[in-house]
Amino acid sequence: MSAAEGVGTQPPRIGMVSLGCPKAGSDTERLLTRLRAEGYLLVADYAEADLVLVNTCGFIDAAVQESLDAIAEAIDENGRVVVTGCLGAREQGEFIRRAQPKVLAVTGPQQDGATLAAIHRVLPPRHDPLQDLVPPQGLRLTPRHYAYLKIAEGCNQSCSFCVIPSMRGKLQSREPGDILREAEALVAAGCRELLIISQDTAAYGSDRRYRTAFADGRPTRAHITDLCTSLAALGAWVRLHYVYPYPHVDALVDLMADGKILPYLDIPLQHGSPAVLKAMRRPAASDKTLDRIARWRRQLPDLTLRSTFIVGFPGESEADFRLLLDFLHAAELDRVGCFSYSPVEGAAANALADPVPEVVKEERRQRFMEVQAEISAARLRRRVGQECLVVVDGFTESGHLMARSAAEAPEIDGIIQLDPPTGGRPAAGQRLWARITGSTTHDLHGTVLATKAE
Repeated sequence: MSAAEGVGTQPPRIGMVSLGCPKAGSDTERLLTRLRAEGYLLVADYAEADLVLVNTCGFIDAAVQESLDAIAEAIDENGRVVVTGCLGAREQGEFIRRAQPKVLAVTGPQQDGATLAAIHRVLPPRHDPLQDLVPPQGLRLTPRHYAYLKIAEGCNQSCSFCVIPSMRGKLQSREPGDILREAEALVAAGCRELLIISQDTAAYGSDRRYRTAFADGRPTRAHITDLCTSLAALGAWVRLHYVYPYPHVDALVDLMADGKILPYLDIPLQHGSPAVLKAMRRPAASDKTLDRIARWRRQLPDLTLRSTFIVGFPGESEADFRLLLDFLHAAELDRVGCFSYSPVEGAAANALADPVPEVVKEERRQRFMEVQAEISAARLRRRVGQECLVVVDGFTESGHLMARSAAEAPEIDGIIQLDPPTGGRPAAGQRLWARITGSTTHDLHGTVLATKAE
């Protein structure tokens, strides 16, 4: 056999660049699983790839620039590039084609068929008859012990700063049975933590009018509380992300208080000024939000609250910003992210009057983060001396354990660094009891309690 013939028999090789949030990462996992099922090899080097697929983010200016830079790098290093994802939906792909005319094809999010067809045109799959005998296994970008579980796509909200509905469409909830079967497969494969994601997690099932469906003969209502109850029965930790503050979130806190799902709520609040919230088309009764937070914490003192906010929104006055800082002090949120407002093409907020100068946006963002850093540090100090169940994520070069408790989500929150235990090194994904011995602004330190088992 000649060298050329040998090359011709090799499976086609795909390189992948995945950008953006965990929801985009879930899309990447789905695409890679389908490509691998078709016989493609997945490689981690531009030089080894026959084609590079770039999954983009297009939510804010920084994400757009990161996506354009990644596309440019892939073209420079490889030359054969197909682009998909949120930025691909902008102007039906023309935005990317103008910036990078050498891309071979551009598709938007949730367009797996078009993405695969574009890859097939450039790099046809080489079918192996034996492949049909092996069922495709889902490819995951996360470690074995935790996984993101997407329960819906799209969003029915009309926040003035956001274009997600135009990129990903209206809310489309998955069938409860499909979600539960995927979750069961993940747990059977060693997953011990399910991170529930969508654009609007608490809205799950509203597009289906919360109809009851049968999951393997079990009736399950398409509602977030019913779904979480069913997921909790699998024995893995269940953590909720991207929870819009609907009234029925109170029922989710009930599930947390009952120990069915983790006492952790990622709930984007965006601002504390009623006037700014109204301009954002968000729930504007910030005083009621504070009442709810206080009620949740009375019911569940260990509840961890994560949120995100936007400063420098058009029309935000210094008085509005001070109201936001007052809200932070009153809410005492555990973990917070803050973004300076940046216009997004197609967003309704672009037409609002009184844009805030960039220098003022940045100054307010820094003031915001200084206030929140003090609050977060104080919340962490309160945990010193407590005992908690943790999961091991990895190890430092010095042998310390990098762990998380119910209060820390992977990749976005801090860690608990534990002193190396005696008697053997635990495996990643193992749960241990630990005592918290110290804190910093973002992280905790502790020791393993060898006398306590999970």
